[in-house]
Amino acid sequence: MPDEQRPQRRGGHRPSAVVAAVGRIADDYGARLGRPLEVLDLGGGTGGVAVPLAEAGHRVTVVDPSPDALASLARRAREADIVDRVTGVQGDGDSLDAILAGRHVDLACCHGTLEFVDDPAATLHAIARALGEGGMLSLLVSGRLSVVFAKAIAGEFGQARAALVDPFGRWGSTDPLPRRFDVEQLEALLTEAGFTDVHVRGTNILGHLVPASLVDSDADRAALAELDELLVTGPGREFLRSLGSALHVVARRG
Repeated sequence: MPDEQRPQRRGGHRPSAVVAAVGRIADDYGARLGRPLEVLDLGGGTGGVAVPLAEAGHRVTVVDPSPDALASLARRAREADIVDRVTGVQGDGDSLDAILAGRHVDLACCHGTLEFVDDPAATLHAIARALGEGGMLSLLVSGRLSVVFAKAIAGEFGQARAALVDPFGRWGSTDPLPRRFDVEQLEALLTEAGFTDVHVRGTNILGHLVPASLVDSDADRAALAELDELLVTGPGREFLRSLGSALHVVARRG
């Protein structure tokens, strides 16, 4: 099974490069504001993003539908001695208004979650309402074109075609992901929800195409990560962002 078929579940693993990027965004924005940030992590699960942000001094509210994930989050927060900066609340995008009760946050993270919600547009609108004017959004979703390439390389041409033409980017009825996204689709959804300065960056462009048997050491993984970085940062290569198995979006409200 190609690596791209393994769904990124809500609150699941996030690429370390994305976690590091979110940390830089938070630190830069906090420096401009002159204070720690109030952060919302929708679908944040066990704290893959929340714990590093709280360790850096920011205050994070994790909203997740899974009580088991929130229990793991609480345990990690105790072990890291950051329980005063991490709050876990059971809920989803539909309950954000009630959870925040008019309170605004500075940074919202939504990683590996938009693929699973009933209405992505409504979820983005709810996140926009949660953010204060000028607040930042970090959004991580699965990309459509990556699965098309992976299926074609694996010789599964019918599934590759299905993923390309299906409205939700699915390769068949047994596809574990409810939907995948195109760059243009994301930009349109975010603009309609009131976000500006939308920047989309592909991650894991090559990693999901290389057989796992060829990547069996930290050195191999580091080499692939470096290649990915060079691919998306080189001049004239902006189009490659759409080939990432994950698309990382950074945007501003208003």
